[in-house]
Amino acid sequence: MAGKLAIERGWAINVGGGFHHCSSDKGGGFCAYADITLAIKFLFERVEGVSKATIIDLDAHQGNGHARDFMDDKRVYIMDMFNRHIYPGDTFAKRAIKRRIELDWGTEDKEYLEKVETHVKGALNEITPDVIIYNAGTDILDGDPLGGLSISPQGIIKRDEIVFSIARSRSIPILMVTSGGYQKRTARIIADSILNLHNLGLISNSLKNEPRI
Repeated sequence: MAGKLAIERGWAINVGGGFHHCSSDKGGGFCAYADITLAIKFLFERVEGVSKATIIDLDAHQGNGHARDFMDDKRVYIMDMFNRHIYPGDTFAKRAIKRRIELDWGTEDKEYLEKVETHVKGALNEITPDVIIYNAGTDILDGDPLGGLSISPQGIIKRDEIVFSIARSRSIPILMVTSGGYQKRTARIIADSILNLHNLGLISNSLKNEPRI
């Protein structure tokens, strides 16, 4: 549903999605079903005009599930930026990542946000997809027990703003899923980020082709 909405109006957010460690034949890492794979396959098979997809995975962990599913599928471009030292360390799945950015323990806002902007632009310069699946994990937050990075709440909000700004400026539909995040304050940060996107006019209730007022 979120994928279909993204195509119809230019964006969609599913706050319950982002199970990027699950592949079509195997679960893992708190992920019970491969929703990213399912969304992309649904769009390819059921929605006219969708034949190329880009996954931008900015969860703290490597997204090995969808990588395994699309290993030899040239229609899917994967960009993945993750802490190199943590789960899953899936060497085989890394072969499917077209743009891989491996981070060290404690990476902070300045370096992180610069890499987000540089590599999102770079990925979309390499191929212009019909849809972006944005895996927006908040386990990059400073103090997260599993992520091992040191990004501030403001850094997460800015990250989402950068990704949406680039996608919307290029008129590429974007589906955001919220993925991992293991602190109580994560929910508030996600809400604040979505409000920021709305306040900046990057998301609205209008259809993609309707004029903005």
